[in-house]
Amino acid sequence: MTPPAEKKLFLLDAFALIYRAYFAFSKNPRVNSKGQNTSAAFGFTNALIDVMKKEQPTHLAVVFDAPTTTNRAEEHSFYKANREEMPEDIRSMIEPIKRIIDAFNIPILMRDGFEADDVIGTLAKKAEKEGFVTYMMTPDKDFGQLVSEHIFMYKPSRMGNGPEILGVKEVCEKFEVDDPLKVIDILGLWGDSVDNIPGIPGIGEKTAKKLIAQYGSVENLIEHSHELKGKQKENVINFAEQGMISKMLATIITDVDVELDEEDLRVIPVDEEKIKEIFTELEFRNLAKRVIGEEIVVAAPVNDEGQLDLFGTQSLVENQAPTETAELKTIATEKPSYHLVTTPEERKELLAQLLKQPSVCFDTETTSLEARHADIVGLALSWKQREAYYVAIPQDFDKAKEILTPFADFFTSPVIEKVAHNMKYDAHVLDRYGIAIEGPVFDTMVAHYLIQPESKHGMDQLAEYYLHYKPVSIEDLIGKKGKNQRSMGDLEPAEVKDYACEDADITWQLKELFEPEMQKPHLKNLFYDLEMPLVLVLQEMEKEGISIDIENLKTYSKELGEHIDRLEKEILELAGMEFNIDSPKQLGDVLFEHLKISAKAKKTKTGQYATSEDILNKHSNDHPIVPLILEYRQLRKLKNTYVDTLPTLADPVDGRIHTNYMQTVTATGRLSSNNPNLQNIPIRTERGREIRKAFVARDENFELMAADYSQIELRIISVLSKDPNMMEAFKEGKDIHAATAARVFNVPLEEVSREQRSHAKAVNFGIIYGQSAFGLAQNLGISRTEAKTIIDSYFEQYPGIKTYMEESIAFARDHGYVETLMKRRRYLPDITSNNAVVRGFAERNAINAPIQGTAADIIKLAMIRVQNAMKKEQLKSRLLLQVHDELVFDVVKEEKERMEALVRQEMEHAIEFAVPLTVEAEFGHNWLDAH
Repeated sequence: MTPPAEKKLFLLDAFALIYRAYFAFSKNPRVNSKGQNTSAAFGFTNALIDVMKKEQPTHLAVVFDAPTTTNRAEEHSFYKANREEMPEDIRSMIEPIKRIIDAFNIPILMRDGFEADDVIGTLAKKAEKEGFVTYMMTPDKDFGQLVSEHIFMYKPSRMGNGPEILGVKEVCEKFEVDDPLKVIDILGLWGDSVDNIPGIPGIGEKTAKKLIAQYGSVENLIEHSHELKGKQKENVINFAEQGMISKMLATIITDVDVELDEEDLRVIPVDEEKIKEIFTELEFRNLAKRVIGEEIVVAAPVNDEGQLDLFGTQSLVENQAPTETAELKTIATEKPSYHLVTTPEERKELLAQLLKQPSVCFDTETTSLEARHADIVGLALSWKQREAYYVAIPQDFDKAKEILTPFADFFTSPVIEKVAHNMKYDAHVLDRYGIAIEGPVFDTMVAHYLIQPESKHGMDQLAEYYLHYKPVSIEDLIGKKGKNQRSMGDLEPAEVKDYACEDADITWQLKELFEPEMQKPHLKNLFYDLEMPLVLVLQEMEKEGISIDIENLKTYSKELGEHIDRLEKEILELAGMEFNIDSPKQLGDVLFEHLKISAKAKKTKTGQYATSEDILNKHSNDHPIVPLILEYRQLRKLKNTYVDTLPTLADPVDGRIHTNYMQTVTATGRLSSNNPNLQNIPIRTERGREIRKAFVARDENFELMAADYSQIELRIISVLSKDPNMMEAFKEGKDIHAATAARVFNVPLEEVSREQRSHAKAVNFGIIYGQSAFGLAQNLGISRTEAKTIIDSYFEQYPGIKTYMEESIAFARDHGYVETLMKRRRYLPDITSNNAVVRGFAERNAINAPIQGTAADIIKLAMIRVQNAMKKEQLKSRLLLQVHDELVFDVVKEEKERMEALVRQEMEHAIEFAVPLTVEAEFGHNWLDAH
């Protein structure tokens, strides 16, 4: 808190604080039930409330830039010329923010021809003469020049770090000057890219500080420019006038014609009716409680199922979102009750309590992030806010297993709900000690993924965002990353206790917060019947891994290397000169200046020729060197990214590849994977497909089986669109692309040519991703007129698809989201954007997100059904991989017939569907042969 003063004036730099508030929420934007992004208003209001409550100013004003052109911009057109246009979501909140300020009975100040900086500077200097202590509330460094004995900069707190108050001492230290006024000289030399103040070229922040420390001012530096050397001397002489103009532009004016009206600026009670009115409109329930001591009632729209639906999740978000400037709670402020459990008697008593609970949160502390090989050092448990237990476990494997084994009764209980954040990791750790997780489970990371798919889901971020709590950092315990970082195993249990207990406690609190959301109709089945069972299926798949033929990869790497060398020689011969093919700049110069393959060469922002893959593809017929370069790049990527890398990812213990499946990454619901990323293993080219040869069956007693949904996305769009013609084709088992060609080109099915089928296939797959006539023309190498005719004919034959596309966009506009058949939501706040490009992207997502998301839901359901059926029949075969719409199994040879029938049955009946889901299954020693 700032020092007390009889007359304490706060001057708020409106736009600086509004922008800051808006971007603070950029990763988790606040959107109300009307689809309005209220981040700017919410963050600004929080900052205002905080400063009024904590600093208790006697006088206060909010200062805006004048809407008219300022005197600086009139004199120097380049000033602020490169500023991007105000984001639409900020612009839409300016009037609501002004109404909020008015409701607080705070004056809004501005003067035509002047910026907010000038008005604040003038008032601060006038107030100083009238005995005020003034705080200029802004993150803008320029205000440092105004600081004096009674004028301070007040930078509001961020992420719980508290406000930063800069007086004369702090400004002088920050800018390395002996007088705050010299900040102007530093800014004049340094310039400001945000405001387009040019400064003097070649002089950055450090050099500016050094030169002003030596010469005292821009004027004196210019006068002594002969003492400088080299390029710096040349720039100071040549850009002297520009330096002086920059200094003028950086100078805040302190003699604006603005009155310091003490009575008008005096802080008085808020207008409660106005507060209620504007906060109700914006749906700021929690803020209303902070300001007027009562919650407001917001009439939320009701969906078709009679449930309150605040744009998906806003009831949760608004009530729990942290104040952007408020101090965060910590373990020190909360003083929780955390217990260290070390003796057999204490463990026995704890276990007895555990087994009486309906739901318990647990968290393992380990020596490694690699879960399958990590040693457990402790187990934290919590089932009540601000209370948790930490069971210390020795690193000796046998002793650790002896301590953990009794807890299996808890982990395998069919009635006790097990709660964790990223439970798959803990399941791997416990599995190593012979303990399985069974019965009901609740993963807070996955729950939040369903609530806000495109946000971050780390426990620390969620704690700050929803609980206003800053957890203890892992680096506080083991140090920063590097060779000196310790392991959890190096610490005494007493050192780990609070950190571990806090993890379990915070996760428990998040669970209590998220659980009501999971009961909502659009989330309940998705969470409990799909995503939660899938956690443990993925853990078992990761544990299994897949065998890899390293010798095959070494041979293939050598073959690729020889081919790449041959290509390089051919490329250099065609170029007629030596150059680095891997250098985009050198390649561009060779293609477009030396060989002059095209007069329409594109350049990048840095001025060099563009040589990306899509650019080169357009020039593939302009010179024989281009196809060779494209092939060279493709083979280099194959070799470096996959062929040479895969052997390094083999597990040192069992030699198998254990990919890590990520359940909470993609907005569509698709699984992703890393180490390696199996989803990206190329399949379109023959050489890319060769990589699949390296994935092999476990041994001579096994074969790989690949089971793949046939044309699942087209089947889904036929069902979503209810188009009778497309549904009929699938029900009758027709070749959908040939059937489409027959309709579009008006020929009998048996007379469809290969070219017509190819064109129909391109439309079938392209249309759902918003492909235009221009895109189809490029894809097929036909005229745009011909492409448009094909698309028009397509929609005539499949009118339901056209209707589906239009209705999906309209639904998204009305509701702010679209849904899969399983009710998985994809939120699309940009669907009403005034920016046509941004809006167009959201419209394409409105069409294809339900298709992709439904495909993701179906394959997940299939994985759960297949795994359950295999366990029920006690088969020795194993599910290993999921890639796109395909499942890969290690199949015991004597189980081949049973496995094929079981997998087809479970995959084809994963969901009740209006058209048949068809599965193609093949066997082979390696993945390529089985595909």
